[in-house]
Amino acid sequence: MVNKSTDFIASLAKGLQVIECFSADHPRLSISEAAESTGLDRATARRCLLTLHRLGYADYDGKFFQLTPRVMRLGMGALAALPLPHIVQPWLDQLSDQIGQSTSVSILDETEIVYLARAAQRRVMSIGLMPGSRLPAHCTSMGRILLAALPEEEARAVIERSDLSPRTPRSLSDPEEIMTRLAQVRAEGYAVIDQEIELGLRSLAIPLYNSAGRVVAALNTGFAATQDGPETVVAEFLPPLLKVQAGLRRVLP
Repeated sequence: MVNKSTDFIASLAKGLQVIECFSADHPRLSISEAAESTGLDRATARRCLLTLHRLGYADYDGKFFQLTPRVMRLGMGALAALPLPHIVQPWLDQLSDQIGQSTSVSILDETEIVYLARAAQRRVMSIGLMPGSRLPAHCTSMGRILLAALPEEEARAVIERSDLSPRTPRSLSDPEEIMTRLAQVRAEGYAVIDQEIELGLRSLAIPLYNSAGRVVAALNTGFAATQDGPETVVAEFLPPLLKVQAGLRRVLP
């Protein structure tokens, strides 16, 4: 709902809308495409895009606009201001060295997870991941942990807003199937994804609690899918993840 208070700056809100319409699927946008994506009129979209260009946040070739690395200052500044990444990074580094696999911590943002911290051992995904990277929540191990921590109806609402297009032949795309899987995650306290986000990739995630017992983030490790099944993965990697969970519970705000 639009805030009509005098404290609400409509032009800033429109500019942020334009920034958010860029994505991995739409890295370059014309004025018309930006207007259609945001629901703004063409003149407003044009002014916003030209302002971003003038300030160095977007390149412009005369037809298409594309965000520049400068825009990362906005997101990275916010991440840097969060205490969580600074607290968990040493724990991730130690855990990753111990198990020989990459580890990550993320939070939920609408229908996606946002990586806050990462310790990379080896690359098992075709895309590179770093703090600030985003992935769909419904088909990732950390996403299912964070969705399972929500009240059931709230989790269902997030699933219904999500793009459930299958990422691989193994991806769950039926909302009821995903909700059933979330119930399993709540009961077991961990989530395993077997090649749903990318073929050849498995991952295991657990919740991170603060000292008050509230879920504040998710921790995972990812590894190549081999002949060993998910049960072997849980037996090998869940204990060291749980040790980190217990340690961080004493220090997370």
